[in-house]
Amino acid sequence: MRITGISTHVVGTPWRNLTYVQVHTDEGITGVGETRMLGHTDALLGYLKEAEANHILGSDPFAVEDLVRRMKYGDYGRAGEIVMSGIAVVEMACWDIKGKALGVPVWQLLGGKVTDKVKAYANGWYTTERTPEAYHKAARAVMERGYRALKIDPFGTGHFELDHQDTLYAVSLIEAVRDAIGPEAELMLEMHGRFSPSTAVRLAHELAPFRPAWLEEPVPPENLKALEKVAAKVDMPVATGERIHDRIEFRELFESQAADIIQPDVGHIGGIWETRKLAATAETHYTLVAPHNVGGPVLTAASLQVGFTTPNFKILEHFNDFADAEIKKVVKGAPVVDPEDGCFHLSDAPGLGVELDVDAAAEFPQQQARFDLWAEGWEQRKPKGTGR
Repeated sequence: MRITGISTHVVGTPWRNLTYVQVHTDEGITGVGETRMLGHTDALLGYLKEAEANHILGSDPFAVEDLVRRMKYGDYGRAGEIVMSGIAVVEMACWDIKGKALGVPVWQLLGGKVTDKVKAYANGWYTTERTPEAYHKAARAVMERGYRALKIDPFGTGHFELDHQDTLYAVSLIEAVRDAIGPEAELMLEMHGRFSPSTAVRLAHELAPFRPAWLEEPVPPENLKALEKVAAKVDMPVATGERIHDRIEFRELFESQAADIIQPDVGHIGGIWETRKLAATAETHYTLVAPHNVGGPVLTAASLQVGFTTPNFKILEHFNDFADAEIKKVVKGAPVVDPEDGCFHLSDAPGLGVELDVDAAAEFPQQQARFDLWAEGWEQRKPKGTGR
């Protein structure tokens, strides 16, 4: 079996463009992959056009390791977010092809299941007015949908510092959310790399009574010494890693012992097998894995293949029941969260278990998507955007 070409499809919303890639073969089997780029969609498409000619055409889709190695190192230049994301979408499509050809789900090819279900946590749910009352109502709706966990960044446009008044307001928002979801649900606290170490530590202490399940990206991700400083002074798990795009670059993070939970994005770190390798390394450092997942149904399905086979897999992020939920229709067989237990359940469907509906995808053309975490009202995910 050989790869005869790839085709790309961009599904657009005002705040995110989802890039789907179909990998076609000479035996008529097509696989699909997906990633979400922030402001770099056209750059990804440009890279894929070159990579198709240089590396992908004529390759054996079963030889995933070889294809990834050639795409990562064959151009000599150091691979960054765009290259690793391009590798990811092609790589997961190859796993999809392999599973379909063999008639088995991808998780079976990764060593088999260690669990029948993966817990989900909701994100993208707080797109309402930024008040305690509105957040209380929105959080209740998440629980009524069956989730047992959710994540929130309550800090507005905070950057390095957060003054006393804004701190009190952020606390009031978290207090409302905790009241809405009850004591048993998990509440993940997101900081989006906003703060200086001292501010992050102060806010963590202010919010500790509401028992956050983790403290995510408390400081900008470039400086591990700053993260170590925070980790040494807070009494809650620290999570980070969505903006690391090569599993080799996690080495220093593991050595620092600053993170209790790593959050690789399967769509940015080179795909399913690269993530599974990273998870195995994390296991040797007694570190949990909770992938970043702001993608649609295909990226969710790919992340779940890792989840079902990984002993130290904690939970999976999920946007698609709340923020622009209508994009779920672009994929047949989209993974769903069971309202009975708030989990994704194991599927025996071959490959990734999903199929891209190209006609449905065409109903969501690429947009000049914009997501600015420093802009007022960013959490509503309704920027001014134009179709294209």
